[in-house]
Amino acid sequence: MNHLHAFDYLIIIVVLGITLWLGLRFASRQRTTEHFFLSKGHFPSWALGLSLLSTLISSVTFLGYPEQGYTGNWILLVQGLMVPIILIFSIWFIVPLFRRVIGLSTYEYFERRFGKFARYYSSSSFIIRQFAGMGTVLFLISVAISTMTGLNPFLILLVVGGLLVVVNLYGGMQAVVWLDVFQGFMLFASGFICLFALILSIDGGLTEAMKTATSFGRTGFGPYDFRFDQLTLWVMIINGAFYAIQKYGTDQTVVQRYLSADSDRSAIRASMLGISLTVPIWATFMFIGTLLFVFYQSYPLPEGSVAASVFPHFIMTQLPVGVAGFIVAALISAAICSLSADLNSLAAVGLEDYYRTWKKDRPDREYLMAGKIFVGISGLLAVGVGALYLLAGNEGVLGSIFTVYAIFSGGIVGIFLLGVFVPRANRRGVNIGIIACIIFTAWAFLTSTPLGIDHSRLLLDMGDFNFGHHKLMLGVYSHLVVIVVGYVASLFFPKEVVDDRLLFRRGR
Repeated sequence: MNHLHAFDYLIIIVVLGITLWLGLRFASRQRTTEHFFLSKGHFPSWALGLSLLSTLISSVTFLGYPEQGYTGNWILLVQGLMVPIILIFSIWFIVPLFRRVIGLSTYEYFERRFGKFARYYSSSSFIIRQFAGMGTVLFLISVAISTMTGLNPFLILLVVGGLLVVVNLYGGMQAVVWLDVFQGFMLFASGFICLFALILSIDGGLTEAMKTATSFGRTGFGPYDFRFDQLTLWVMIINGAFYAIQKYGTDQTVVQRYLSADSDRSAIRASMLGISLTVPIWATFMFIGTLLFVFYQSYPLPEGSVAASVFPHFIMTQLPVGVAGFIVAALISAAICSLSADLNSLAAVGLEDYYRTWKKDRPDREYLMAGKIFVGISGLLAVGVGALYLLAGNEGVLGSIFTVYAIFSGGIVGIFLLGVFVPRANRRGVNIGIIACIIFTAWAFLTSTPLGIDHSRLLLDMGDFNFGHHKLMLGVYSHLVVIVVGYVASLFFPKEVVDDRLLFRRGR
């Protein structure tokens, strides 16, 4: 594999310099917790929309989607395709709901509706998901850049992690959003450059590429069987519907963008813009993987190549000097931007859901310092998770991330839907539903997860009572367990007086 040239490194250094400059540029303005975590009213709708895009698009998109497109068809894209379908019906009431009832943390709503247990359960689930996702992003970026440059992946991990923490500590939410805007433009440019380069490199162009891909089963969204024990279109449709609600209705990284807008209308416009741009980007990088498969039918890969290294290999060997550097810079920028949003949101949850509840009525200066400490701690922990991934190795990262989200979504959507749509649902009933969900999730995970590399044994083998469906359905079932058990259990307890602002009402 060819290595980067001096001009490529110059481009990368310039992009990293811009990233650092954007972080330091807003340092003098971060004097209150509200400004550090929200900067409400300081962003136009289009900037918040691009920020949402960049929050959801990271190195996982850059590398995970091409890897999936190279090894299989487009079935994992279905989850993303469900997002606009679900959100077009729900975003118009989700945004005003949160903007009228919470200050900073999404999970404040859960406490106001169902008490502290629901709040801590949902916020801890978010924290686990975020660290798993951040570790994966850092792992991907470290391996990819190491493959392209020959640098030690642990050194890359430390540099990216350090830059990430510095940008967040000094720039706060303003740096996060404007970095996302910068990354949004780089993302579109890099994706289309690679797409057109591949189309031009394949004999016969796009038409021949589609014929070849179809003949090898690299197109379509199948299997189409209506069954849940394997990865099928129906599994992805159902999982994607719940994912859309979970991500845009209960995820702190997204809800924080709603709160940063100066009005409900601005927040909704930003959300619709982000949603409309996200799906084409996911599709572009998935299709890049399909074209990579077609391209390398004619040009052999180096011996020992794995699917995760195919896209980096193409960038290094087929793109001209300067363009390769731009793509690598965009890859690093994608990681930093998405992780910056994650860090800021983790710190917001740590401050609002834990520190502020333990130490009430303290000076804002103390809360701001605590928030920044949470940023530093979260950054170090994310780097640690990335290092563990590097030591253990990982394959098929896109499917693994979807599985982690399915497991640790933990019925959060079920709690949210009961809270918004079912006035009869009450605190004690939902708490019982959450406990039932924890028991169910533990059983399903233990009875479907292999013991180490020995796939013939399970962590817990209960024979006919093992969880037999695909793991992506685990998350779906966990939400349904909370809904059903939580509602039925609520009927055994007296009705509670519910603040009307916490409920969905038609006509709003």
